[in-house]
Amino acid sequence: MLAERRHQLILRALRSGGPAAVTDLSEQLGVSPATVRRDLLKLEEEGLLTRVHGGAVAEEGDQPFAEVAEVRVAQKDAIAERAAAMVEDGQSVLLDIGTTAYRLARQLHGRRITVITSNLVVYEELVDDEGIELVLLGGMVRREYRSLVGFLTEDNLRQLHADWLFLGTSGMRPGGQVMDTTVVEVPVKRAMIKAADKVVLLADSAKFPGTGMAKVCGPEELDVVVTNGPVDAGTRSALEEAGVRVVLT
Repeated sequence: MLAERRHQLILRALRSGGPAAVTDLSEQLGVSPATVRRDLLKLEEEGLLTRVHGGAVAEEGDQPFAEVAEVRVAQKDAIAERAAAMVEDGQSVLLDIGTTAYRLARQLHGRRITVITSNLVVYEELVDDEGIELVLLGGMVRREYRSLVGFLTEDNLRQLHADWLFLGTSGMRPGGQVMDTTVVEVPVKRAMIKAADKVVLLADSAKFPGTGMAKVCGPEELDVVVTNGPVDAGTRSALEEAGVRVVLT
């Protein structure tokens, strides 16, 4: 079994069943306790769990959309308002999954723009706004996370172009790497980056450093980061070296 798959199964077991012992995880995965310990160490370094005597407990991870939507709403709204001001009428906008992208969609009502998204909540927010040309990407539905993923989504994105991508994240590492907790979302995010002229990362203060086991992109693929801050010195330096503009709300 690949390490990436083991990591997913370990996190799933911890989030559904609570703290687990190394021996129990070893039996569930069919690997040695030594392999599990190495996996736990790696996941702890990523901020996804905490090792305890004989096992581990999960940190807050990839929560269902409805839970995350109620967290840090004022911060997300401030970020969304600043991001919306970047968009001009007549332009095309890619909106990523996640709650901050949803808050941004709420700021776009009444605009003469095209919105492309794999975010089902964004679709529901904008579907009745007849001034907005709305493109919903195809794909497999992740019901709890209100998103579309898979090769169909990626294929759709290869046929499209957008002026702007507003990208979400689980966290940004001090080196400027954009991370995600859900491996299945990463190929879609990468396809969105390729489809857009300008990439804007929407990241509230909890995303520095945040969490995430999978790298989406490096700072060199970003144009702007919109955040309510503060951004730590190491991350800011990495962003500035890559030519990324940091916009504080």
